[in-house]
Amino acid sequence: MLRDRVRLVGASAARAAGALARGAAAPYHLVKSMAIAPPERLRIAPPDIRTTDSTVADQIYAGYFSFEGKTVQARGVSPFLVAPPSEGWRRSLAGFSWLRHLQASDKRVALATAQALVGDFLSLPKLPADDPAMEPAVVSRRLLSFLSQSPMLLDGAEADFYDAFMLALARNARLLWRALAGDGARGADRALCIIALAEFAVCADTGRKIAPHVSRALSAELDREILTDGGHVSRNPQVAVDLLLDLLPLRQVIAARGLQTPPAVLRAIDRMMPMLRMLQHGDGSLGLFNGMGATALDRLANVLAYEDTRGAPPVNAPYAGYQRMEARNALVIVDAGGPPPFEFSLSAHAGCLSFEFSIGIERVVVNCGAPSPPHLDARELARATAAHSTLVIGDRSSARIAPQNAPRWRAGRVLAGPRNIEVERRRTEGETMLVLSHDGYARDFGLIHERELTLATDGAALFGVDRLAAAEGGRRHAQTSDFALRFHIHPRVRVASGADGTVELALANGETLFFEAQGATPEIEDSIFFAALGGARNCAQIVVRGTAAAGAEIAWSFRRRAGEQVPPGRKV
Repeated sequence: MLRDRVRLVGASAARAAGALARGAAAPYHLVKSMAIAPPERLRIAPPDIRTTDSTVADQIYAGYFSFEGKTVQARGVSPFLVAPPSEGWRRSLAGFSWLRHLQASDKRVALATAQALVGDFLSLPKLPADDPAMEPAVVSRRLLSFLSQSPMLLDGAEADFYDAFMLALARNARLLWRALAGDGARGADRALCIIALAEFAVCADTGRKIAPHVSRALSAELDREILTDGGHVSRNPQVAVDLLLDLLPLRQVIAARGLQTPPAVLRAIDRMMPMLRMLQHGDGSLGLFNGMGATALDRLANVLAYEDTRGAPPVNAPYAGYQRMEARNALVIVDAGGPPPFEFSLSAHAGCLSFEFSIGIERVVVNCGAPSPPHLDARELARATAAHSTLVIGDRSSARIAPQNAPRWRAGRVLAGPRNIEVERRRTEGETMLVLSHDGYARDFGLIHERELTLATDGAALFGVDRLAAAEGGRRHAQTSDFALRFHIHPRVRVASGADGTVELALANGETLFFEAQGATPEIEDSIFFAALGGARNCAQIVVRGTAAAGAEIAWSFRRRAGEQVPPGRKV
């Protein structure tokens, strides 16, 4: 029980502050310096709702440290002293989130191992500012991990370790305060930093001084980052999952202290939960949009288990830029939004008007998704429009993304993209239709991409029309260009060409779909699915090509085999 976790003496922390107006240019201010004294005691330890794995604990006992696709065998040396195989590995090691696996192993050796490893880190000389371990997001994760695992780490600890641990808590809190007061924390990292400071303010007996400031900062930041419909401003579903994994324990620990939870925290949680379900397919995984990779189903399930009310998923998220169509057990999720703000665009994809299509637990049409750490060299490829199930003109993306080797302030961020995106939702007898368009190709080609998607009410067919229209005032391309209409197919689906110009799709559950395009011959080409749990997998894509010109139009459809029974829909 949460109330039985570590409790130490008094501090009034993180009381509610009224939500500040969204969109204020400077929603909150923190003084540049704040004296944050080391706590003498911790009043409570927050829970960690991430799942644990005893095999990870066993690996750590044996001296193996596996993070971000890289494994290091320490061979009796402190892992903090070995040359890190990658910056990501170093970040994960120094974030200490892996302590939860030791805590859950229920072995006495786990306590000794955890204390020894934390002691190794605390005894290090001052780390340089450019060490990945000193990045604000890593410092935040370390502070959250130390607080949540403090019962294990302080159980029977010697005085020197106890004092060093408390000093480290205060030092990490001061680092985060300076990062927030300056320009050290950007994008979604700001919310993470403030959450870590809020937990420190609630748990530490010296948190009283910073508590009101942190409460105001957290309220303002959540109002800035969480949109009215519950989407995160980055448009990346994974960011919302990660944010909830930290917000939910904060809510619990505030309640356990008998304090008032800031309304902005409750509002953000209540909005984000339905939004995640809106982006969820029948197999439980989230749609592959704007930086989303393989879904950690255990973490998503842990988050959604805290949802207080569970109605039908929303179908229209105009602020986050997503649409959902559902008919019986057929589901379509569409990216109908533009690039996020520059600061939050580091993981955004050029996938405007791309869609994913699933039947029950079987994914059919997908986007390629974000690559896992071992394949980060393919990150730029995965963000291109060609890696999405939509129309591509001249092998160019509908948004311009700065390469990773660009100056640091803009590396990997979206520099330009669709500005005018129109979405109309129509409901006719027997059908749900989305009529969409974007102007991402207007500047380079003088063309607007228009897309209509229609899902039959019995879920037996998905119809689409993609066309190109002339853009008003758009600059026309000097040379004739081609377009490619791409449908990336999930690796579990077997794809074969039919004699009549159709494409046959055999689903893993035994169902069969047929794809056809009017007046065009679809081709089957190789593709790659980055979002598989075991790493990137080869898959197929259906491609329909044509000449990019105003008036070009392709009508296409996915249909179930005639006579197949369509099962009723299933709530996920």
